[in-house]
Formats: sequence, C-alpha cells, structure tokens
Amino acid sequence: MAIKENSTNNINRQFLTECNLTYAFQLMGGRWKLLILMHVHKGIKRFGELKKSIPNITERMLTLQLKELKRDGLINKAELEYLLTPHGKELIPVCIELHKWGGRHKLFFHGKITSLEPRF
Repeated sequence: MAIKENSTNNINRQFLTECNLTYAFQLMGGRWKLLILMHVHKGIKRFGELKKSIPNITERMLTLQLKELKRDGLINKAELEYLLTPHGKELIPVCIELHKWGGRHKLFFHGKITSLEPRF
C-alpha cells in the first residue's frame, strides 16, 4: 500500500529526517540506547556483559537495540565484541552532558537544589 504524499504520516516522516535535532534524538531514542552506548564506551563489549550490566533489559530488547544501533552506524560488531564507530564516539560527550543535566534536573525536581545552573 502506497503512502499518500500529503498524508500527515508522510509529512511527519519527512519532518523527522529534515529537522537535525529530531533526527538525532530519533537515532538515540529508546530507553536503552544511550546506556548501551555508554557501556560499550566504558569497555563492556560482549552481549553477555552488556546484559549483566544493564538491569532489567531483556535479551530480546538488547538484541533489538544493538541491531538498531548497528543499522544507524553507531556501533559495529567485530567477532563477539561491539565497538563504537566514529559516529558513536562522537555522541559520547553529548551523553556525558545529558547525564550531568539529568542529575541536576532530578535534584531540582525533588527539591534538593534550587537551580539547574551547573556548579563549577
């Protein structure tokens, strides 16, 4: 079945690939992808190690997320190990900053700090 050129679904699909921010978040989207990238960056490279290091992820979900990360050019698999591609490595500083922001926001949201401004 063909997608109508003017359908809302098609327009939304075009927007997701034209807007750089939305496109980037679409690649990183999902509950587990950023965690997987960070664990691979830290040296956890085998499927079994990843499964043990990420609580509550099912084997099926880990497999799916790894396939998507590979399809999107963020990781490669060499023999039994997953490795970050140059594009995946480029995301690591972004992940670190998101991690810091998430920690500040969590503290702010729960009333433990009064500002989201980073402390230097």
